[in-house]
Amino acid sequence: MKRKLLLGLSVLAVSCISFAFKMQTKPWAVPEKNAKEVNPVKSNAESIAAGKALWSLHCSSCHGKTGLGDGNKAAQLKTQPPDFTTAAVQGQSDGSLFYKTSEGRDDMPSFKKKIPDQEDIWNLVVYIRTFKK
Repeated sequence: MKRKLLLGLSVLAVSCISFAFKMQTKPWAVPEKNAKEVNPVKSNAESIAAGKALWSLHCSSCHGKTGLGDGNKAAQLKTQPPDFTTAAVQGQSDGSLFYKTSEGRDDMPSFKKKIPDQEDIWNLVVYIRTFKK
């Protein structure tokens, strides 16, 4: 009985540690010149619709339909996708969001080739701004 309890507690401890490491995210530095880039796309119904279509096609599987980081592939990743509705994400500059989407890192792929038209990535940034709480 004690062995089973000890084994169960060991499995639980390893699971908790593994989950904690998965939840950790290292800071993602964006070069200053990129962070200061201004979005040339104005937020309007057309740009939001274009961004939403791209989000559905390329982003929602990991980041979730409404940007909460709860997409159907999120659990398979090494790191938890961020919740785009948080102040931490919404407080980032448009240039930073554009850079991260374009360049990627770790589980986040680069979208430079998948979405080659920069205006489309800027439309995604416009759409990300609609995820505010």
